[in-house]
Amino acid sequence: MMSCYFQYDERLGIKIPKLEEEWDSYSSDVRASVLFQWEQIRGAIPDRILKLEAVIILKQNQLDHEDDFLTSCQLNSEIADLASTINDLHLWFRVNQELESKVHH
Repeated sequence: MMSCYFQYDERLGIKIPKLEEEWDSYSSDVRASVLFQWEQIRGAIPDRILKLEAVIILKQNQLDHEDDFLTSCQLNSEIADLASTINDLHLWFRVNQELESKVHH
């Protein structure tokens, strides 16, 4: 049942909330269940970020030794995309704090 409140995001590599109604319109039981599942998903975000950072380091090492301009541009683009994904994961990681404060008000 809870899976209908989350949708897998290929780019981020995690499930993200997919709420079709305003948060306050859900029952307290549903909100508690969604928060519980989100906390489990959220707990995996730091590991996901570490994996992406490792890929960035590998690509930066490749870039340091790359002489072909087009390949260098491609590597730079891939690094920028990975950095953008990491930034978005950081934003999603902070979502829990906002949801919890709404539940407690």
